[in-house]
Amino acid sequence: MGSSYNSLQISDQLQSRFSSRLSLPQICENFTKAAYDPRISGIYLHIEPLACGWGKVEEIRRHVLDFRKSGKFVVGFTPACGEKEYYIGCACEELYAPPSAYFALYGLSVQASFLGGVLEKVGIQPQVERIGKYKSAGDQLIRKSISEENREMLTALLDNIYENWLDKVSVTKGKKREDVENFINEGVYQVERLKEDGWITDIKYDDEVVSMLKERLGTPKDKSLPTVDYRKYSRVRSRTLGLAGYQDQIALIRASGSISRVRGPFSMASSSIIAEQFIEYIRSVRESKKYKAVVIRIDSPGGDALASDLIWREIRLLAETKPVIASMADVAASGGYYMAMGAKAIVAENLTLTGSIGVVTG
Repeated sequence: MGSSYNSLQISDQLQSRFSSRLSLPQICENFTKAAYDPRISGIYLHIEPLACGWGKVEEIRRHVLDFRKSGKFVVGFTPACGEKEYYIGCACEELYAPPSAYFALYGLSVQASFLGGVLEKVGIQPQVERIGKYKSAGDQLIRKSISEENREMLTALLDNIYENWLDKVSVTKGKKREDVENFINEGVYQVERLKEDGWITDIKYDDEVVSMLKERLGTPKDKSLPTVDYRKYSRVRSRTLGLAGYQDQIALIRASGSISRVRGPFSMASSSIIAEQFIEYIRSVRESKKYKAVVIRIDSPGGDALASDLIWREIRLLAETKPVIASMADVAASGGYYMAMGAKAIVAENLTLTGSIGVVTG
C-alpha cells in the first residue's frame, strides 16, 4: 500500500451527540495509531483558534512531540494564531501560515467581573458564605472589585503559565528565553517578520502546502494527495496495529464538567458529572473481572459537595480492589480534586489547575 498522510484539524467546536467532530481523546489516539501505522507517512495538522484550557493544549502538544519520535513528519498550518495555537504549532517539524494570517502573540492576561455594585443599585443583597480566604467563587456577586487574595492567586497562575510557555517555546525554537520574551513584548508584527525571524517555516496557502507534500511523497501532479481524514481514521482499531487486544484491560473513566448529585432539567450528559450515574459506572468496573486497573481522567472545577463525597467513597472502594490512577486534565479543583484523592496515585498535566482552597455556599 502506498504512503499517505493523516489530515488532522485541532479546533474548538460545540460538541453534542449530533456533532461529527471528534473528541480530544479520539484525536490523541489518532496520533498514537498513526505513529505505528506503516501506511501513514506523516500528519498535516490544521490548527484553528482554541478556547480549551492549557491542560488540554499541553496534552495535544505532547502527542505531537511523541509522534515525531516515530521519524514521520508533522507539518502544521495555522491561519489565526495566539499563544495556545503557537504552543502546539511550534512543536511541529514545520509550521506554515498564509500571507493574511493573524498572529496575536501579545502575552497572557486574566480578567474578573464583579456585580456587587449593580445588585446594590437594584436592592439585591446576595447571601454568600465561604470558608477559605482564597475561595473567590462568590466574589462576583458580593464584591465591587477584586480582593487581594484573588489578585494574588490569579497573578500566580498567570505567571506560572507564561513562564512555562516561554521556556517550552524557547527550547523548541532554539532561541534564548529573553529573545522570545522581547519578541512578545514588541506586540505587533507582520507575517513576513515571523518567517524572517524563524517563528514560522514559510508563508504558504493551504493548497501550496498540499502541493509541497505531494512532491515530497512522490505523488504525480495530476493525482490527488493520498490522505485519510481524521474522522475516518478514528475508526481504525488499535488492535489492527498491535496496540491492543490483550485479554486483561485497563478501564478508562472520564469525569468531565461540574459535579451534581442528580441530573437537572437543563444539564447535558457531555458537560457534567452526575453522581448517581458515575457511581453506577464505577461499581460496574469494580465488579468486572475484565479490568485489572483503572485510570480516571478528571476535568472538573467541582460542584456539589455531597455528590463529590459520594463519588470519592466509590473511588476509594474501587481502589481497594484494583489499582486506580487519577489523571488530571485542564482543571481538577474543589470537588474534582476531592475525587482524585480517592485514587492510589495522582498525575497531572504540567499546566493543570488543581487543588482545593475552601468551600462556598449561598
